[in-house]
Amino acid sequence: MHNVTILGSGKIGSAIAKFLHYSGDYTVLVGDIDSRSLENLTESLPVNTFVIDVTDEATLTKKLEGQDCVVSACSYEVNPIIARAAAKAGVSYFDLTEDVATTSAVRSIAEIAPSDLVFAPQCGLAPGFIGILAHHLYSGFDKVDEVKMRVGALPQNPSNMMMYKLTWSTKGLINEYCNPCETIHNGRKIEAIPLEEVEHFSLDGISYEAFNTSGGLGTLCETLEGQVRTLNYKTVRYQGHQYLMKFLTKELRLSDRRELLQEILENSIPITKQDVVLIFCTVTGWRNGYLEQISDVRKIYPLNLYGETWSSIQLATSASLCAILDMYLNREISHSGFLKQEDISLDSFLANRFGSYYTDKGRNIVNPGI
Repeated sequence: MHNVTILGSGKIGSAIAKFLHYSGDYTVLVGDIDSRSLENLTESLPVNTFVIDVTDEATLTKKLEGQDCVVSACSYEVNPIIARAAAKAGVSYFDLTEDVATTSAVRSIAEIAPSDLVFAPQCGLAPGFIGILAHHLYSGFDKVDEVKMRVGALPQNPSNMMMYKLTWSTKGLINEYCNPCETIHNGRKIEAIPLEEVEHFSLDGISYEAFNTSGGLGTLCETLEGQVRTLNYKTVRYQGHQYLMKFLTKELRLSDRRELLQEILENSIPITKQDVVLIFCTVTGWRNGYLEQISDVRKIYPLNLYGETWSSIQLATSASLCAILDMYLNREISHSGFLKQEDISLDSFLANRFGSYYTDKGRNIVNPGI
């Protein structure tokens, strides 16, 4: 049995706890500052819980002692505190953050932590699985020209002007829409402007748009700089969404008033579990002397698990983190220190009991590239 502490008992934290508990190989301990949230969790899951303010680093460090791993399903701004506590307690660390600065802070902590620990941020969908997939496709070429990564968590039935419903963290969504975006252009890493460079495409008869957002590339820019001419990540939405978000964030300057923007969105856009995750990765390059392009397209839909409906973003995010954690604890990942997602084998990921939800358990493949 592996001992894992999960910090955060929201939609993703609770899903991770259920995946690990029902696997039968984990003793799960869940901490949160919200006692009511913990009570809601234990009504359907027989795990131990504790109330904690994760910004109290000393108390958190003591609580983590004796655990194998800690998972942060908290908001990104507290992750450096959790990572420092993990290092002091001698516990490996995993999170879901898309925030570039937070990942950099976790990396700095990993550099001075005990050498037998792993620090693995960005273990969700994007960043996370999309980086594993993109690097796998990249590795199949003799020389690569372009790597394009597109991901969207979308309502199946959009019914408002924004063509969107909330499916995950609003704070994280705003972060992606407002922060600078890393990209590789003409072989060099540069910063791109969020919500710009809009492109349009159709899939299964549905029209989409995609545009720059922050964080989805993870560490791929660093890994592939000088190796490709173009590398970029864009978020997929239904057509018309980008125009309205650009109006809010730039024309009304709500990117400088993010708490107000969060309040507006959460009071006007409903949440939904009737969503779909679209994953679209295309790599172009030379193989055996020919210029070739290969694409991998996946759709993940909600599933009924353990007597309840899991949204597709809840399923995709929690399954990805659990797969990486499970592979590490079962010694399929021998890496120590800071772990890049692109260092993880796609084949091993998909063969994992949790990673298999990216196969026929939870998605349709339109045009597999693997």
